[in-house]
Amino acid sequence: MTGTPPKDDRVIMGIDPGTNIMGYAFIGVNGNRAHLIAMGVIDLRKCKDMYMKLGEIFNRVQGLINSFLPDELAIEAPFFGKNVQSMLKLGRAQGVAMAAALCRGHKVFEYAPRRVKQAITGNGGAAKEQVASMLKSMLGVEYNPKRLDATDGLAVALCHYFESTALVPH
Repeated sequence: MTGTPPKDDRVIMGIDPGTNIMGYAFIGVNGNRAHLIAMGVIDLRKCKDMYMKLGEIFNRVQGLINSFLPDELAIEAPFFGKNVQSMLKLGRAQGVAMAAALCRGHKVFEYAPRRVKQAITGNGGAAKEQVASMLKSMLGVEYNPKRLDATDGLAVALCHYFESTALVPH
């Protein structure tokens, strides 16, 4: 018997913020199972003006929200590096993405990069490639090594799913 697939109980959007490349993914949750709906990147390298980039992030994130209708947004927190200017730019990008979701009434959840890696691989210091490889085995997701930002967005969404359903492996 075929028919319309069941509607997802909830849809989670995951974002790996960036000022040049921003990764995103949407997962659907049915009971205790998650599946990939879509993933990709927002390429901002053609925008040379930082304020134009922020506007583009806001508009593109809202467009994605309008297309996939997530219930929640999970976003990776900026990591604390030595370059303060880079961290400030990344924080702005993250804030704009959060504002795009909040103005649509969505709940926002933030996860530290180490927590995301821990949830997916069991190792908070895992490399991006390790995370992508684990996502491939968990969800059957093929990844492009040149677009690891998209798999990072998926990792954030899946981390939130694990956190919100108390299924995080320890």
